[in-house]
Amino acid sequence: MKTTPLSLYELNNLVRQTIELGLPRTYWVKAEIAELRENAGHCFMELIEKDPKYNTPVARASAKCWRQTWGAMKPYFEHTTGQRLTTGMKILVEVYAQFHEAYGFSWIVNNIDPTFTLGDMARRRQEIINQLKAEGVLDLNKQLRLPLFTQRIAVVSSQTAAGYGDFIDQLLNNAHSYHFSTTLFPAVMQGEGIEKSIISALNSINERYEEFDCVVIIRGGGATSDMAGFDTLELAENVANFPLPIITGIGHERDECVLDIVSHTRVKTPTAAAALLVDNLHAVDRRIDEARQRLAALTTSTLEGEKKRIARITEGIPVRYMTLRTRHEARIAMLTGQLEKHTAIAIANAARRLAHMEEKTATAARHLLQTQLMRLETLEKQADLLDPQRLLKRGYSITTLNGKALRDPKDAKPGDNIVTRLEKGTITSTIILE
Repeated sequence: MKTTPLSLYELNNLVRQTIELGLPRTYWVKAEIAELRENAGHCFMELIEKDPKYNTPVARASAKCWRQTWGAMKPYFEHTTGQRLTTGMKILVEVYAQFHEAYGFSWIVNNIDPTFTLGDMARRRQEIINQLKAEGVLDLNKQLRLPLFTQRIAVVSSQTAAGYGDFIDQLLNNAHSYHFSTTLFPAVMQGEGIEKSIISALNSINERYEEFDCVVIIRGGGATSDMAGFDTLELAENVANFPLPIITGIGHERDECVLDIVSHTRVKTPTAAAALLVDNLHAVDRRIDEARQRLAALTTSTLEGEKKRIARITEGIPVRYMTLRTRHEARIAMLTGQLEKHTAIAIANAARRLAHMEEKTATAARHLLQTQLMRLETLEKQADLLDPQRLLKRGYSITTLNGKALRDPKDAKPGDNIVTRLEKGTITSTIILE
């Protein structure tokens, strides 16, 4: 038997009644915001739940928060968490089911528990910190040293931000008249795109990092609900590995964000960042002045000491001179006596050697004279024995040819004149051919 057909409105009305009877109360539900938009004071969300292993959606539902509830819930959440509700955020909301014949089914958000989101944010922040520790870069930027004269500043900020103006004014009008050179690298510091914009600015600075002493990331006057962009892994890794010290002053009072944790130095506001730079330069100035004073005092003390030492030396010169003179005069006298003594000894020794040599010389001369006389007598006897006249007296003769003794008849030729010497005269003969 056929039933009477229902109109679509009647069917949807039946669904509405069924839902109202079956789900009469509110429910607390955990979910992640996939989409969020505001319209006419209302908030429309798309909630999802993801498989923790594969990170894929396993459930999806639409949710609405009406103007009256949203107007109170939004500032309460932002004040408590310091964040605004954004996509990707995990929330714990109280909802009730509503089905409208014309608009279909939706969960109506009645309340929100910001402590759940705080816990999730803290968990995500801790996960980022743990990963940075595992990579060994968490304190890398802190290990860099601010140069003594940190005056060339690269600034990452929104150009129109009041905090940027305060920062520049604080540097230009510092009480010590120090000079600072600042270069702005504009970046989005609130709303969507914080992470990518700051990373892009850091990349631009990195291309010219030798021109700067440090980087200052400042944000002033923005909503505290815009802090989520500073709690990202990619931004933290860029800051941690940056080759210049990075100072953050992003203007918030709550616990440190990840960007603060990995930066070289964290201050609360842009003006505090400027004060830090001025104080750093002033500390260097004081160190130089203290060193100058110490150097001047040391120089004065050294000069005074040297003057006293010279005075003492000057005062002691006459006494030392007399002492030294007496000592040297005594030494000269001693050396003179020794010289005279040694001279007398040397003269006596030389005289003895001379007398001895004279005695030896006379003896040697007499011996030599006797020897030479005996030799002369011997030579005279030998000469007498060899005298040709003695041979002639004994009947011998000497024949000469051209003044030389003729020993061999063959040496004479016919016609030669030879002279024969006898004891009592000479005979001249001419060789003839027989």
